[in-house]
Amino acid sequence: MDSPLALAVAAVVALLIGLVLGHVLGRRRELTRREQERAEGRDEAGRIIERAKEEAETLRKAGELSGREEAVRLRENWEREEARRREEVERAERRMEERSDALDRKFDLLNERDSGQEARADALRVREGLLDAREKVVDSSEAEARARIESLAGLTSAEALQRLNAELEDEARAEAAHKLREIREEAQRDAQREAKKIIALAIQRMAAEETQQATVSAVQLPSDDMKGRIIGREGRNIRAFEQATGIDVIIDDTPEAVVLSGFDPVRREIARIAMEKLIEDGRIHPGRIEEVVEKSRSEVEDGMREAAEQALYDLGIHGVHPEVVKVLGRLRFRTSYGQNQLTHSKEVARLAGMMAAELGADIQLAKRAGLLHDVGKGMTHDHEGTHVELGHALCTKHGEPDVVLNAIRAHHDEEPHRFVEAFLVTAADAISGSRPGARREMFETYVKRLERLEAIALEYPGVERCFAVQAGREVRVMVEPDKVSDEEMSRISERVARRFEEELQYPGQIKVVVIRETRAVDFAR
Repeated sequence: MDSPLALAVAAVVALLIGLVLGHVLGRRRELTRREQERAEGRDEAGRIIERAKEEAETLRKAGELSGREEAVRLRENWEREEARRREEVERAERRMEERSDALDRKFDLLNERDSGQEARADALRVREGLLDAREKVVDSSEAEARARIESLAGLTSAEALQRLNAELEDEARAEAAHKLREIREEAQRDAQREAKKIIALAIQRMAAEETQQATVSAVQLPSDDMKGRIIGREGRNIRAFEQATGIDVIIDDTPEAVVLSGFDPVRREIARIAMEKLIEDGRIHPGRIEEVVEKSRSEVEDGMREAAEQALYDLGIHGVHPEVVKVLGRLRFRTSYGQNQLTHSKEVARLAGMMAAELGADIQLAKRAGLLHDVGKGMTHDHEGTHVELGHALCTKHGEPDVVLNAIRAHHDEEPHRFVEAFLVTAADAISGSRPGARREMFETYVKRLERLEAIALEYPGVERCFAVQAGREVRVMVEPDKVSDEEMSRISERVARRFEEELQYPGQIKVVVIRETRAVDFAR
């Protein structure tokens, strides 16, 4: 029993001893290893220090070398800069020496000139004395000659000078008037030739229509029995129609026709369409009349707007305000001296556009101004004021360009022309209104205009007789030859023409011809 226990104890003791020995041996090996690592670390540190020393020495040597090279380079630069400055100083010294030599030469030259000037001054003083003496002799001789001439001519020098100045002034005026007339005639010939060329080209490219003036419209009836139905019981139908349309209905002995009379062409057209519809329908009574008149008014307004839109489309004009389009459409039923105003406006637009193309102006602006120059005539029946004022206000309100506004006012001379296109619109308006067949003029107005033409020309002194010929397109002025000179003829013609422009309204242009003739009469017996 004791033997196994002893063995176990011995084994434990042995194990403990082994563990202690192992631990001691392991500790010694660890110490040895660490000692080796320390030794190796010291060796590595020594090697690193040696390499650092070597690199530091290398860098030191390189720095010394670089510093030496930089010092050498700086020294070379300094030497070059010093040499350059030395050369500049030398050049400056040479220039100063040259300038000094030049100044010395100039001083010598000036000294020579001073001596020459003094000599010339002495000579001039001598000559001045001689000239003074000669001048005195000449003055005395001139006084003697003037006195002798005055005694021979019977005039003093002042009177002779005054007469000479008067003669020279008369000659200068005559020559200036003659030259002015030649220049004006030449300018007029050139301007008229070019203007006629442009206008002829424009007129040749369009065909003008002739229009008629009407203040009444006739409506055909299927039979005379329809007249009674139009009148209605105790005239109630005709009164309702006239009240709804504002147009007078004239029923007379004209067979199968009634006449609608009114100054407003728009209302007259509404009445015509309404009357035709009532006659076609056959139902004529006050309620039906009001209904048909309203429908006819809508149709006419639509037709006017379509006519204006068609005109804008034909001319290629865009961006016009609807209110302006509406007023423009009313010109479809507006006439002036028998000329339809919408047709006239389209014609003016085309003519202005064609002339603008020839002159290199803005074609679209010229067309736009030409189409809208009389737009105010579509408002004269409903608003107070002239068509120029109404059209200008309408176009200003709706943002039309300045060219259009200027053309509206300038074509009746209410303001100066400020644009080339405005001049063209005025010219196109005159062409459209003055061409044969375009307009009709009342006989009384025509006669008064001719009388006024002759009366204006007769107001000028020296005018003996005056005749308006060619339907007022030419005025021939006869002057008294002993009172009016050739030079004054041009002034009279110009003044008469300007008076016509300021005081009269007329289509186209008026030619003023001044005639001066001298007759010598004798008889053989």
